Amino acid sequence: MILNVDFKDEQEVIEVRAAMRSIVRKAVFNTLVYEGFKKDVEVSVTFVDNEGIKVLNNQYRQKNCATDVLSFPIFDDFAEIDMYPEPVPLGDIVISLERAEQQGHHLFHSIYHEVAFLSVHSTLHLLGYDHETSKADEEEMFRKQKEIMEIIGF
Repeated sequence: MILNVDFKDEQEVIEVRAAMRSIVRKAVFNTLVYEGFKKDVEVSVTFVDNEGIKVLNNQYRQKNCATDVLSFPIFDDFAEIDMYPEPVPLGDIVISLERAEQQGHHLFHSIYHEVAFLSVHSTLHLLGYDHETSKADEEEMFRKQKEIMEIIGF
C-alpha cells in the first residue's frame, strides 16, 4: 500500500514542522495496515485553529463550537472501495492544532501524541467507524485506537 497525504496548513497558531507531518503519516498508515487495507490511498489533512474548526463544525454538523478533529469520508458504502481504481481517495481530516495543544497539555502529553491520536481517530472514521452510533461501536473504536497508538509507540 502506498499512502499519499496532501497537507494544508490554514492556521498561524502552531508551526507545522516535518515531524508533525511525519507523525500524521505514520498514524494514518498504521491505522490502514491495522485494518488490513491493501489498496493505495489518498488522504487530505488540513491543520486549522479553533475558529476555523468551529466554522466547519457549525457548517457541517450544526454544532457552533470548536472541536478537535473532523472527518469527511468519501465513501458511505465501503463495498464501493473494492471497485474504485487506485489510489483510493478516503477523505479529508481536519485537525485543530490549537485544540490538540490544549488537550495534550491537559492530558500531560505532547501535541505530537495528541495529533497522532486524532489522526488515528479520524482515519477510523474515514473507514466507517462511528463511536456515536452505539455503546458497542464506541467500545470497539476506542479499543482499536488504543491498540494502534501502542503500535505506533504512544
